[in-house]
Amino acid sequence: MHKVVIADTSCFILLVKINEIELLRNVYASVYTTPEVAAEFRFDLPGWVLIQEVKDKNKQKALEAELDKGEASAIALTYELTDAIVVLDDGGARKIATRLNIVFTGTFGIIIKAKQRGIIHSVKPFLDKVKHTNFRISEDVVREILKEAGEL
Repeated sequence: MHKVVIADTSCFILLVKINEIELLRNVYASVYTTPEVAAEFRFDLPGWVLIQEVKDKNKQKALEAELDKGEASAIALTYELTDAIVVLDDGGARKIATRLNIVFTGTFGIIIKAKQRGIIHSVKPFLDKVKHTNFRISEDVVREILKEAGEL
C-alpha cells in the first residue's frame, strides 16, 4: 500500500467540485503535487498538500513531449519520491505511465480505496455528486466502479 500520493490537476478539480478534497489526506499519509500542477489548478491548495519541484528536469522535459506540463511533472516526481503513486485520470497519461512501469490510480480509485479502508461507507453518493458536475462519466464506468467497490 502506497503512503505517498502525487495528485494531478484533474484529481484536485474533481474532488473540489464534489467538496471531497479531504479524501486525499484521509487515504494517504502524504499528498504531493508539483508547481506545474498547482499553477494549472489556479486555486489555492490546502496547506497539507506538499508542493515539490521535480529535480530531474530532463526527465520532465522528455515527458512533456507527450504530455502536458502538469502530468509530465507529476509522473517525473514519482521517480524521486519513495513509495509514491500518481493520480492520473487522462487515458494518454495512463498509457505512458504503464509503458514506464509507473504505478498509478485515478480519482475514482481513491474513492474506492477510501471505502476499502472504512473511511467512507459507500462510493455511490460520491458518484452521484460527480454526475451533478460537468465531469463526463459513462454509465459503463459507473457500473465498473460500483462493481469494484462491491456495491453492484
